[in-house]
Amino acid sequence: MTTLLVIAKEPRPGRVKTRLTPPFTPGEAAELAEAALADTLNAVAATPATRRVLVLDGAPGPWLPPGFDVVAQCAGGLDERLAEAFAGCAGPALLIGMDTPQVTPELLTVDFADCDAWFGPAEDGGFWALGLACPDPALLRGVPMSTPVTGAVQRERLASAGLRVRDLPPLRDVDTAADAHAVAALAPRGRFAARLARCPAAGGPVTGPGPVGPR
Repeated sequence: MTTLLVIAKEPRPGRVKTRLTPPFTPGEAAELAEAALADTLNAVAATPATRRVLVLDGAPGPWLPPGFDVVAQCAGGLDERLAEAFAGCAGPALLIGMDTPQVTPELLTVDFADCDAWFGPAEDGGFWALGLACPDPALLRGVPMSTPVTGAVQRERLASAGLRVRDLPPLRDVDTAADAHAVAALAPRGRFAARLARCPAAGGPVTGPGPVGPR
């Protein structure tokens, strides 16, 4: 089976989901981030895996379900932090971020029998998932993060290394209020949708670009 990695930030006001403010307050944005992370971790917990690892910037809280190892993120840019997460894996691994609370165990149950890598594109041009049969940190280092071409560059990096790549369905990241409402509609029974529903009317959808890649 596969090691499942979740890279995330501790959901504290002012440190997460800053593009949600406004219309949400920093506290609301942090609560939405916590709900998204909880939904993500619950999906991972329900997925068959050799090991489940939370690669965390910050400290774990009551939102962390049992069965996860927690390791600290390293210093450096996002490409370095993603690379280091894979460096700690001895076998096949699939990494996701905390921005897709609509993710399901079915999406995360990947098989490397006929491929070397899995790639999950994000609708904003980044990627929400990356799986490697033989984790090689060099495949991520130097990939420009948080740009509209991050996903394309990362996938080309895999192909240029001669890897057989299979694609997962594209998913929408939660970066803006518009994203939050769209994603909540896709998973209306999750904690994220429930927390969004409790936000005041000022938290209606707005448009605007957001950062790219797992965070």
